[in-house]
Amino acid sequence: MISEAETAQSANGGSKESPGPVTRRSAESSLRRCIVSGERKPPVELLRFVVGPDGILVPDLAGKLPGRGLWLSPRRDMIDKARTRNLFARAAKSAVHVPEDLATLVERLLASRCLELISLAKRAGQLVAGHDKVKSWLAAGKVGLLIQAVDAAEDGRGKLRALGRAVTPGLPVLELFDAEQLGRTLGRPASVHIAVAPGGFADRIVAEAARLAGVRHGEIEPPRGTIPNGRRPGK
Repeated sequence: MISEAETAQSANGGSKESPGPVTRRSAESSLRRCIVSGERKPPVELLRFVVGPDGILVPDLAGKLPGRGLWLSPRRDMIDKARTRNLFARAAKSAVHVPEDLATLVERLLASRCLELISLAKRAGQLVAGHDKVKSWLAAGKVGLLIQAVDAAEDGRGKLRALGRAVTPGLPVLELFDAEQLGRTLGRPASVHIAVAPGGFADRIVAEAARLAGVRHGEIEPPRGTIPNGRRPGK
């Protein structure tokens, strides 16, 4: 579930009051290390897990649960390696029960977070759906994220994608869900084209989609100007 604080932050453009200048030391201290690869990255680019009181590993995708965080790069192979090599227990320095279907569970939770953010963006009046409305927003440069159903005809998707990037170079395009999933999220039978206004919701959806694409497809690409389903723009 997306918390009220997260929703408010997205609605307000995703920004918080600045605590002051960011020094190199403070920036480095905010990085977290993947327990498999050893790479250090910002928390938003990783997956956080905690060990519950019962010793069961729990995905903490919002990064809000108490306890020491165990961090992983958002890739299925990283999750599987951490599970099979007992790296969660090693990092936690205690016995940890890890669900065998952990990667599938994480993928499902990330997908739910993406769809919930899309639903919240609709309720906040930050998106439009339907070919003509989306085309109008794209032409006016009012789009921060274009979402298209992965099972829709490539011809229609390609034309809107090209229009969006002609007006807004580097426009992120998300193609991870089918028309039925997107429609159900918006309270209709199906939805093929969705445009999200620039700002907090678009940025949050892009970030979550990048993590989901990593877990689902095994490769993480910079979200800006990419299609987070493993394919390059225009292909």
